[in-house]
Amino acid sequence: MTHDSQRVADRRGRLALYAAHGLLAAFFLLPLVFMFVSAFKTDEAQLLQDMNSLAAFLPTGRLGATNFAEVMHNTPFVRAFLNSLLVVGVTVTLGILVNSMLAYALARLRFAGRNLLLSVVIALIIVPFEAIAVPLLLVVNELPWFGGQRGWLDSYHVQIIPFIGNAFSVYLFYQFFTALPKDLEEAALVDGAGRFRIYWSIVMPLSKPVIATVAVLQFLARWGDLLWPVMVVRGETFATLPLAMQTFFGQFPRQWGQVMAFAALVTLPTLVVFLVFQRWFVKSAISSAIKG
Repeated sequence: MTHDSQRVADRRGRLALYAAHGLLAAFFLLPLVFMFVSAFKTDEAQLLQDMNSLAAFLPTGRLGATNFAEVMHNTPFVRAFLNSLLVVGVTVTLGILVNSMLAYALARLRFAGRNLLLSVVIALIIVPFEAIAVPLLLVVNELPWFGGQRGWLDSYHVQIIPFIGNAFSVYLFYQFFTALPKDLEEAALVDGAGRFRIYWSIVMPLSKPVIATVAVLQFLARWGDLLWPVMVVRGETFATLPLAMQTFFGQFPRQWGQVMAFAALVTLPTLVVFLVFQRWFVKSAISSAIKG
């Protein structure tokens, strides 16, 4: 094969790869485009008519922010948003601390039962939450709380505490920590630093990629969680966004423009979180692929 023919083949290969990437990107982006465009269409009849054509993806007809205003006015969106922000923020923050500390202990310390504990963590990854949801519900319904109260139902802590520890997050941190060079830690030990000081001042600053990965994955899991809030929350006081959206979606007559506006408002924080942590998230994914 000549040099020119090789260049033509390489160019065709790149074009085919770009085309495949474009189709894959369109597959994932078109539903988002449809949702955001529909959220700004104020004519319900026009919106339903556009669903049968490519106009569903185009900002045609009467446009405005009426649907968003109606969502704010007719639903407890603000309270549900603040509830979700509190529950997810505390869960992710405490989860990063707790899971990373356990992973660091597994990666660097040698103690009796270490291998067994690591095996249990790995085994727990394959257990779906649906398998333990009902037993967990029975347990939290009997647990005491401050003030002599028994039972955690219909509260913030019932949506936070059971999800702080996460086996997959522990495993991600463990894999990252075992790949870190030990030179800096050994030098710090020689200088008299304790393990917690090394973990906090040396290991965690070097772990931004895996922290971003864990934060994004846990944020997505908790932000969109519906099963557990349905089981433990009663009323609007402690309801999160997925629960509030399910209640709103079940109301009749159903206004699809407002439904899309609600969905768009729920989706925006996830897009913002991913864009903020994108650089470290991609870096962690690339490093994992190289190690694999």
